[in-house]
Amino acid sequence: MGKKKVIKKSEEEVLKETDKMETAIAKASSKKSGSKKIENGRVYVSATYNNTLLSVTDDKGNLIAWSSAGSLGFSGPKKATPFAASKVVAAVAEKLKKVGLSNISVIVKGVGGGRDSTIRSLAGQGFNIISIKDVTPIPHNGPRPKKARRI
Repeated sequence: MGKKKVIKKSEEEVLKETDKMETAIAKASSKKSGSKKIENGRVYVSATYNNTLLSVTDDKGNLIAWSSAGSLGFSGPKKATPFAASKVVAAVAEKLKKVGLSNISVIVKGVGGGRDSTIRSLAGQGFNIISIKDVTPIPHNGPRPKKARRI
């Protein structure tokens, strides 16, 4: 192993470097704190038999916040319960307080247990629900049935 080289800098060079770092940090923080206040948004709820997912977007469709029962630590069949759905709403509402979202349109998809409790929890968190839309896919006729078994 060779000798380690120690670089000595004058006070002026050190001050210049710290100024550069401070301006870079100020620019980065101003980008985050300069986020726009959003009043209207959409909440997409996907309530399956296995999980409850919640995504919040602005009117253009840009994602603001999301959460799921699985990401909060619920596992197995507990993810699809109404209690887990209410906890998901609480987690997302905490993220949305920074943005200032107040008016929401709710779009629900799926047949899981978290459908109703998600909407109730959103109302309980103080959001003004403008509309509720159900976009659960329903088959009109479905696939062709299997042929009858012959014995």
